[in-house]
Amino acid sequence: MTEETGATPDAQPQTATGPIPGFWAVVPAGGAGTRLWPVSRAGSPKFLHDLTGSGRTLLQATIDRLRPLAGQRVVVVTGAAHTAAVSAQLPDLAPDQLLAEPSPRDSMAAIAWAAAVLEARDPEAVLGSFAADHVITGEGAFAGAVAEAVDVAREGYVVTIGIDPTYPATGFGYIQTGRPLRGFSTACRVRQFVEKPDAERAARYLATGEFRWNAGMFVVRAGTLLDLLGRWHPELAAGARALAADPARLDELWPDLEKIAIDHAVAEPAADEGLVAVVPGTFGWDDIGDFGSLSGILPGAHDGTTVVGDPGQVQSVDSSGIVVSESGRMVALVGVHDIVVVETDDALLVTTRARAQDVKRVVESLKAAGRDELV
Repeated sequence: MTEETGATPDAQPQTATGPIPGFWAVVPAGGAGTRLWPVSRAGSPKFLHDLTGSGRTLLQATIDRLRPLAGQRVVVVTGAAHTAAVSAQLPDLAPDQLLAEPSPRDSMAAIAWAAAVLEARDPEAVLGSFAADHVITGEGAFAGAVAEAVDVAREGYVVTIGIDPTYPATGFGYIQTGRPLRGFSTACRVRQFVEKPDAERAARYLATGEFRWNAGMFVVRAGTLLDLLGRWHPELAAGARALAADPARLDELWPDLEKIAIDHAVAEPAADEGLVAVVPGTFGWDDIGDFGSLSGILPGAHDGTTVVGDPGQVQSVDSSGIVVSESGRMVALVGVHDIVVVETDDALLVTTRARAQDVKRVVESLKAAGRDELV
């Protein structure tokens, strides 16, 4: 590994003029997005939807962003129930680069499986894990950050891309940065990962200038990731490697893989040993955690109201907020502000942007009532 120093590094990251040699993009495509109900559901999660009006779903936009960096070296890990939809949206994805989880086992099992598959193909392969349902602007800055992260990962580090925080968010975890790494233009050692803070603590984090949002982006050699996982969760690492060696054992091995997030399984303990680096991400980023955040990233508004869908089906009079219209019915707003209206063929949601995080409670209530057809 490269020694760290307080001196200003003089090296610049290699910018990608084409796919980065040996780099594979891994895209975990899972989760039900309960705060985006009734658009996002277990059978049709948010990554399968065009929520930005771009004409591309969140999954397609993610792959579009990664193709210049990885070329055809892309692996998508998704639930078995979603493989047909993913294949339809990504027709050029090779069948052996779509891994279907029999059941959700959290992020570590999915990424470890992909890492084991890549390690078997190329022991020197570097993977970058990027969620299928995030929105990124400033793709040149994103590409530059990934290129530097790959260079750092080749030195044996687990590398995360930390987002430059723009406000004291309480919905994201944070990364505390340490001293710069010699030989790299922006990379620093990670001091620690911290969980989602309350508002007071988040404000203190921003005041120090040392903290970045944890967007869950990790770049690391496939073998390094599995070797580190083997130190703290040996059965999970061994299970992933066994699965890569014999895919026919999927139904046998998968249920016994530990259910744990990559942050807890590898990133946090590795940071404690000085094995994690962070590359600053200066691009725009949002995980679209709820309809409030969605309204903040959409361009423009229709008569004070942002519309996802056909603006002609929304009439807004002295109102503001966001309308997600999927059924084709006319939606009229009169004298209401900061409102959220989401309507589909079988459900209608009305809330405010301030309470958008609580939409998940509706899903919980529907599950408790046995209304599985709605969730």
